[in-house]
Amino acid sequence: MTSTTTGLPDRYRPLDQVAPDEQTPTGVIRSWRARDRVLNRDVLLRVHTPGGPAAREWINRALTAGGLATPALAMVYDAAEGTGSTESGGAAYVVNEWIEGTRLSDWLATEGPLPERETRAVVRRLAEGVAEAHRVGLAVGGLTPEHVVLRPGGLVGLLAVPAASGTEKGDITALGALLELCLTGRRSDVPGGGEVHISSPDLAALVRRARSDDPATGLSSVSTMVSLLAERPRATTGPQEATGPDAGIDSGWMRRLRDRRDLAEAEEARSAGDGERPVRLDRSTLPPVPGASLARPLAARHARPVDDEDDLDLGETFTALDDRERPPSGPEPTARRRLAVVGLPLLALVMVIAIGWWFGTNVLSVAGNVDEDPAGSVPSVSAPAGGAGEAPVAGSPVPISAATVFDPFGDGEPENDDAVPRSFDGDPATSWSTLTYRGSADFGNLKPGVGVLYDLGSEQSLAGVSVQTTLPGATVEVRTGGTPDDDLEAFSTAATGELSGTDDLTFDAPVTSRHVLVWVTGLVAVDDGFSADLAEVTITAAG
Repeated sequence: MTSTTTGLPDRYRPLDQVAPDEQTPTGVIRSWRARDRVLNRDVLLRVHTPGGPAAREWINRALTAGGLATPALAMVYDAAEGTGSTESGGAAYVVNEWIEGTRLSDWLATEGPLPERETRAVVRRLAEGVAEAHRVGLAVGGLTPEHVVLRPGGLVGLLAVPAASGTEKGDITALGALLELCLTGRRSDVPGGGEVHISSPDLAALVRRARSDDPATGLSSVSTMVSLLAERPRATTGPQEATGPDAGIDSGWMRRLRDRRDLAEAEEARSAGDGERPVRLDRSTLPPVPGASLARPLAARHARPVDDEDDLDLGETFTALDDRERPPSGPEPTARRRLAVVGLPLLALVMVIAIGWWFGTNVLSVAGNVDEDPAGSVPSVSAPAGGAGEAPVAGSPVPISAATVFDPFGDGEPENDDAVPRSFDGDPATSWSTLTYRGSADFGNLKPGVGVLYDLGSEQSLAGVSVQTTLPGATVEVRTGGTPDDDLEAFSTAATGELSGTDDLTFDAPVTSRHVLVWVTGLVAVDDGFSADLAEVTITAAG
């Protein structure tokens, strides 16, 4: 350990320096990857020299960051002044979570700019963490591509939290610079950066607003940037719509709208197949005369032989039609009136006779049996089995034809989609699991849940769902009734429960549905965060 770490506790053993020395107005900060000998884990150890009053503001900022719990910002494990920090050579230190992954600067140098969809996800997730810090009054600072780490599972983390100094406006500007850098691989706000072109108009405007100091046009908060990045890009029209980068993220109602439009166009084309096309009417003109294809059947239907002495009198034709439809006049009642006058009394007489017969054969016969019983007992009546509120008897398993991840609140990143078939392959040793979330069992406070939607191929009467898991403690809801294009609200909750290993989630009443959604609402702690899994899902028919 060199003199720069004099006074640090022996708990942390520096391994290698991971960043150049950072010159600050109050001193120098050096960063090491170190080993925590007590908890046996790697950490990021940052040392400020000198210690004492020069480092006190930085320590206070780190203690504030220690209260944050967001996967986008490296957690603060420890922050203090080393022993002898008031002496020459003393130091103060901050211990951060060590984040595994690829630095954004390394990725851009080797792979080039990110696609627009991935750029939105990266910067938005980072901005969500910065917004949490701003809510507690902490400006993060240090938002550079060297400190941004692309983590497995599509997550993002910021190293070295917090920087020695920072401002909220500086964080907004830095996020705008990262947005531009991810899209183009260059920055226009540095010497020699040159003019940078961003193909997406809304993202180009967002970069300008992040850099603007004008209160009328600039961004007022990082939360505003989060909201703008969460908006779906406007889909382009024309043939590119199905193959563009955003084709896979259209919402269900947009797809249904396009389907209806395509169906209308196809119907229009079909009706125009014989040469007759729809004609738009103008208020100032008369309707067009039907074409030959329509005129010929009409002419054939009403044609009759006409010679020179026989004129076709249209007045007589319309008069005949009018007489045919007009009811006959006069005092005689119509057939319908006669039926009402004669039939209704007869129907009432038949009903009275039927009621009297039922009363005599049922009520009076029961009363007679009671009078004849010497013990005076009343015959018992047993309730029918299978009442409305009784749970159905589970029958045989219903075959599952297909299954997909249902993630309406996600940002488009995969949630182990390829592993979904393992949840119903008949082998409990294989499973589908969620991604690993940090900071909270509530999906890191990023979304309310994620699930797997099972397709039974057709409508089935269902009694319940059996779920096996290797991570007991997770909570789930079983929902039915929706389709893959619907929102979560379209699915009705049929059963809920906390998984213990093997659980039968039985419905209160039989449910008829083609789709069954196993919706995970709560995760359990694992080695590096929180997760849940579905090892085997069996859907049973109502018996």
